[in-house]
Amino acid sequence: MKMTVALITGATGGLGRALAHEHAKRGGDLILVGRNQMKLASLKAQLHVAYPLVLIETIQADFAKGGQVQQVFDAVQTLGWQVDYLINNAGFGGQGKFISREKEADLTMLRVNAAVPTAFMKLFLPLMVKQGYGHVLNVSSAAAFFPGPEMAEYYATKAYLTSLGNAIWQEMKATRVTVTTLMPGPMETGFATAGDLTTTKLFKPGTGADPALIAKVGYEGMLAGKLNVVAGLPSWAKVSAKLYPLLPKRLVLKVIENLQTKKK
Repeated sequence: MKMTVALITGATGGLGRALAHEHAKRGGDLILVGRNQMKLASLKAQLHVAYPLVLIETIQADFAKGGQVQQVFDAVQTLGWQVDYLINNAGFGGQGKFISREKEADLTMLRVNAAVPTAFMKLFLPLMVKQGYGHVLNVSSAAAFFPGPEMAEYYATKAYLTSLGNAIWQEMKATRVTVTTLMPGPMETGFATAGDLTTTKLFKPGTGADPALIAKVGYEGMLAGKLNVVAGLPSWAKVSAKLYPLLPKRLVLKVIENLQTKKK
């Protein structure tokens, strides 16, 4: 039986690590992509101990810089590996009012969260169609359901990624290639700390979902070719997401702003 190869971006983060374990425990080989070479090496060593038969390659890339997606793609071609699963997990957030946040930081967010997964799909989807098989998992967020005052750019990037992924899912219907969008709620990862969000109500420490559970649900949804996988949301958020088109928009904006404003 041929082993599948998964390329995972943002592989050293909490959800990225969990997705790597999810694939490796099923016997699949891995291409791990991340910014920090030491963290990549550490993750590779951990995975080798847990799954000694799994082949693992690492590629260092900082997607805040231009040209990195093409370099990763070229490195994969040099390896001679066929990518069966593309998992676009790299991304970051940030808190603050739109006019207060630094322009370059937000333009970098747009690049990493939106342009990078777009570029990876541009490069790998044609190969998947040609090889007759493939799955893409785009890690979006439940933030895609709403506009996000105090995190306006982040929410917008996730709305873009969700819309793009859904459209491509439909375009791929005549092929054996699928594009699934994972839309998790807050998780217990380094995301909130990195984005300076730990003092907001939405990202209160200890209240997030287990990334291992999110990874399992998302991975299985990808294999099933699902359109969207919503996971890790509290019950009130699930109801709100479904009712959002019917709710007064000004009320929704006020509620989200309150959840994401730092406590004083």
